[in-house]
Amino acid sequence: MKKKHLYLELFLSMLYLSTFTFGGGYVIVSLMKKKFCDELHYIDENEMLDFVAIAQSSPGPIAVNGAIILGYKMAGIMGVFICVLGTIIPPFVILFVISMFYEAFMSNQIIKGLLSGMRIGVAALILSVVYEMLKGEMKSHMKKTVLLFILALVLNGYFQFNVAWIVLGCVVFALIDVYVKGGRK
Repeated sequence: MKKKHLYLELFLSMLYLSTFTFGGGYVIVSLMKKKFCDELHYIDENEMLDFVAIAQSSPGPIAVNGAIILGYKMAGIMGVFICVLGTIIPPFVILFVISMFYEAFMSNQIIKGLLSGMRIGVAALILSVVYEMLKGEMKSHMKKTVLLFILALVLNGYFQFNVAWIVLGCVVFALIDVYVKGGRK
């Protein structure tokens, strides 16, 4: 594939995904998976899970972090620039327009209804991402994945543990698991 064609495809794909992603970075993750894993076959599901883990663990918006990782893998530094540009243009334009008409939007009952409906749709999309990520991980580590998932839900949902500590605990668990398996071989 020629570089210009790849650059254009990356830019237009990220621009499209970012334009029609409402509800935050986790929603764009499922759309990036569909586009770059399922349709274009640029990356496989395991790479996508790694990208999500890195993007989520890095400071900043997950959509931009994901664009950085994908862009670098596909086209180096120029790919980073192109993917990030495609990702940030739509939110800037949308926020600019909303800020100009903020008062009118907030007093309009139709807009309030649309936003309420969008929250429900966003929750469903986030659950879809969680399901897809769990499904991929459960194939190779069924018991551990279920145990960590339930533990994370309980710690965060019931005991209100900080998510950073939960992620750090999962990383430590994975490192110990790799070390123990490495010791057996």
